[in-house]
Amino acid sequence: MTQVGHKPASKPALGAAQIWNMSFGFLGIQIGFELQNGNVSRIFQTLGADVGELAILWIAAPMTGLIVQPIIGHLSDKTWSPRFGRRRPFFLIGALLASLALFVMPNAPVLWVAAGMLWVMDASLNITMEPFRAFVGDNLPDRQRTKGYAMQSFFIGTGAVLAGALPWVMTNWMGLSNVAPEGQIPDTVQWSFYIGGAALLAAVAWTVFTTKEYSPEELARFNAAHNSGNAASRVAMQRSAAQFTSGGVAWIIAGAIIAALVMVARSDPRPAFLGTIEVAKDIYVLAALVAGFGVIQLLAGMLRAQGRHDSGYMEVVGDLFAMPRTMRQLAVVQFFSWFGMFALWIYGTPGVTEFHFGATDTVGAAYQDGADWWSLMGSVRNGLAAAAALGFVMIAAKIDRIRLHAINLLLGAAGFGAVLLIRDPALLWVPQIGIGIAWASIVSLPYAILAGCVPQEKMGIYMGVFNIFIVVPQLLAATLLGFLLTNLFGGEPIYAMVIAAVSFVLAAVATLFVVDGEKADAPALQAGPA
Repeated sequence: MTQVGHKPASKPALGAAQIWNMSFGFLGIQIGFELQNGNVSRIFQTLGADVGELAILWIAAPMTGLIVQPIIGHLSDKTWSPRFGRRRPFFLIGALLASLALFVMPNAPVLWVAAGMLWVMDASLNITMEPFRAFVGDNLPDRQRTKGYAMQSFFIGTGAVLAGALPWVMTNWMGLSNVAPEGQIPDTVQWSFYIGGAALLAAVAWTVFTTKEYSPEELARFNAAHNSGNAASRVAMQRSAAQFTSGGVAWIIAGAIIAALVMVARSDPRPAFLGTIEVAKDIYVLAALVAGFGVIQLLAGMLRAQGRHDSGYMEVVGDLFAMPRTMRQLAVVQFFSWFGMFALWIYGTPGVTEFHFGATDTVGAAYQDGADWWSLMGSVRNGLAAAAALGFVMIAAKIDRIRLHAINLLLGAAGFGAVLLIRDPALLWVPQIGIGIAWASIVSLPYAILAGCVPQEKMGIYMGVFNIFIVVPQLLAATLLGFLLTNLFGGEPIYAMVIAAVSFVLAAVATLFVVDGEKADAPALQAGPA
């Protein structure tokens, strides 16, 4: 890196301590995400949200990711400071803002304030997280990338264990009150957020101040072998103004049709052909998303027609339409994987508290005990994910990453099904085995595959674009899960686990169609030297 005096022709392998330091910040990032995932539905319900409103309230998280991640990826690709590097300034800025949000959110006096803080928190966590993905691709040679992303996955699991256990520890070890008057957040949740905010900032600061980055000149030298592939990518980006315009018009029409159908379905009197099907106004959000993608293309067409090819906007949109084949295939896998995970995060707490603990309201001890137990099960799940991540490095040398990821996703599907089949809360740790292994795989193996198939100088923007295919299924989940539960399962939140299981099976099938781009261009990936 910049501190190295000689000029190697390719990236040198890094030692275990260096990989540890460059991944350690993910410990804090995941503490923030897990506190959000495990407690925000609880906070919303405590402040008066109905179960049917949870999905649409959660739309803040994926919406901010959709906007923030490609922008931050593009900006971090273009940033360089000899002192602070390329990605590390974004690590620190995002961590500061996210820590502040973690201190504010559990003190939200009303529902709309909590929903607003979710926007702030998720945007800040995305500012920090997105460059971390590119950080590994920047600094590790191909043969060490599985190790690098597996190490990130290990810290994701470890951070989630700590965050998931915090409310339970606050109650059972520290003696804090786990109940509060109606409309107030319990002390256990408040102190969990305070501790998590401090841990987030400390972990990210460790990575910022103990690591270095390669200069643009060094990266250009390392990546000279990829110049031909990058040139092909730039040619592919030249989508014509007419193509952008026609695509934009088609998507806008599709969005308008969806909105019109929702309007008809919600009219009074209701159309007879709908029978007992209930169409929530949440589907309007889906219509807006579809039409919004059309507007993005129309704007790109206008800029292209004006000859404004070099703007940051055109670069981001052009890269979206010029994704390598492997990245397109992985996008389908990520879509179904994250749709299932979002079902878990939104409906896990209300589903388990109602189905396994018999809770009928959010004020009683049954709900609070169930919420704490499910949070603790999240720690079990993520602890297993951390252990699985360490095993992936060794397993990846013996089985190709495509089959490994497919198997892991099927284990996750089985875990979701088991949550519904097991009635004894004490045995809910069993499903976490499969879900935990799948989660470790989702946050590591696709990224290791992706890093080998994208142009190196666009690592940040392509990691950001790739995360669109995490965000889009979350947005669809936020608009469709409530509709599916209401019309297929009588509004019972526990059946979100069935939807998650089916989604994971589809993701596993899609994985088998992925071509590992890195293996096509390089020797089979082995664990890098420590």
